[in-house]
Amino acid sequence: MDKEIANLRNEYSKAALDIHETTDNPVEQFRNWFDEARKALIPEPSAMTVSTASPEGRPSARVLLLKDITEQGFVFFTNYNSRKGKEIENNPFASLTFFWPELERQVRIEGKLEKVAPEVSDNYFNSRPRGSRIGAWASPQSEEIPDRDTLEIREKELKEKFEGQEIPRPEHWGGYELIPDRLEFWQGRESRLHDRIVYRKTGSGWSRKRIAP
Repeated sequence: MDKEIANLRNEYSKAALDIHETTDNPVEQFRNWFDEARKALIPEPSAMTVSTASPEGRPSARVLLLKDITEQGFVFFTNYNSRKGKEIENNPFASLTFFWPELERQVRIEGKLEKVAPEVSDNYFNSRPRGSRIGAWASPQSEEIPDRDTLEIREKELKEKFEGQEIPRPEHWGGYELIPDRLEFWQGRESRLHDRIVYRKTGSGWSRKRIAP
């Protein structure tokens, strides 16, 4: 064992999480924590690990940015033909993980992914910088390419093609909304006796319990 790695640890003592101080609705609780992360000027507070799995159960994970919080769930955008998109098509269950080390907090969200309405994807796509819109067309995400030049040549061709006109959203690019059925709010505490509050979807709403660290 590499002792330098094994001995890496921080003691958490900034805050506590009492179940009676959490809201009845976990999406509202998430909004509260997300707002606190933004006010704390955390770099990329919307960065989250999106975990999917193949039909065989082989997991994969990557970091994306959260783009909306609705009453029902959490929205992000991607290439539908990417590895994640293909995994979602065959297995729509996924998880999101947020970690804000400056606040010693983590949120884990599990649920089912659904494509957002086309007009929602259109509206967000049109709000992106022009270069990002070109990039959505230029990159065959997750596919093998021979070299970097392939991307740059394709980008140049598309810039010329769309010069002086609006860039439409590609059909292979759009949003997903994760509709949660389980959320866990984790607050770091001393001696690794962390606070963990779990919400689970019930027929009439949400149950809320404390679990052991």
